[in-house]
Amino acid sequence: MEGLFFNVNGGYVEGIVRGYRNSLLTGQNYSNLTQCESIDAGPFLWRLPGHSPPNPSTSALAGKMTDKLVSEFRYLIAQSTGSTAKFLEYLTYGYMIDNIALLITGTLHERDTRELLERCHPLGWFETLPVLCVATNIEELYNSVLIETPLAAYFKGSLSHQDLDELNIEIVRNTLYKNYLEDFFNFVNTHPDFAGSPTQDVMSEILQFEADRRSINITLNSFGTELSKQERRKLESLMLSRAEDVEGVALAVSAVADYKAFFDAVGLSQGGSGMGGMGGGPADGKSLEDLFYQKEMDMSKLVFTRQFTPAVVYGG
Repeated sequence: MEGLFFNVNGGYVEGIVRGYRNSLLTGQNYSNLTQCESIDAGPFLWRLPGHSPPNPSTSALAGKMTDKLVSEFRYLIAQSTGSTAKFLEYLTYGYMIDNIALLITGTLHERDTRELLERCHPLGWFETLPVLCVATNIEELYNSVLIETPLAAYFKGSLSHQDLDELNIEIVRNTLYKNYLEDFFNFVNTHPDFAGSPTQDVMSEILQFEADRRSINITLNSFGTELSKQERRKLESLMLSRAEDVEGVALAVSAVADYKAFFDAVGLSQGGSGMGGMGGGPADGKSLEDLFYQKEMDMSKLVFTRQFTPAVVYGG
């Protein structure tokens, strides 16, 4: 039944995203790139918006590609209504969190926050973002965030202006991400347009994985730092917060086959530590983070095997 009405409001957006995906570089394109003697000889520059300078730098190419991504995403938003529009809005919240964390850091170091606006990711831009630059101290910035940004609900009840200091900036970022993921999960599971639909199935799995990955990373990187168990408990599951070392983390996640396989593959199950607990032993040269990233890519590809869902925007 979910397909009966989805195409009325969301079918066009889904079709456009599938078209975007078909325009991505193919394996043959990448093979051809390895044979090029210069960037200008690449077969893909004609796809980028604007005119690329001769022999462009990697930063210039990245900028052009980001511009193209932002332009296409904004087009999707312009074509969306109702629950699909809200779903796309949720996809921008992660970038908003990064932008606000950047402004908090700049305010702490008494930098000109207006200059920092140029470094903010355009997908995390919102109308009142420049208003935050008026703040001259952390308390003013905190009050502005609660009033002027879409992330206000993620601050209330979780963070106070006393939490916004240099030592806590990553705790602030991860707290906001935790609240964001929980809110997004609740949205796709309770909204009448998504409950019982492919969107609920796909996004629930993706968001649960993202929450797990962030929790595992936080736990592994917290060993040997001043982050207390109480602070960790606010950011991760109870089982992970009890872990005293890498082996404890491996034991806590061993009930999930994929995670157990990842830890075994990089040798962390036997007490390997690596860089911040993320390196481990050889797994075809891959780290734990590489294996998580590969899992994320596999899940994103599988999204395109489903129909009648805006989740393809996330997967794309």
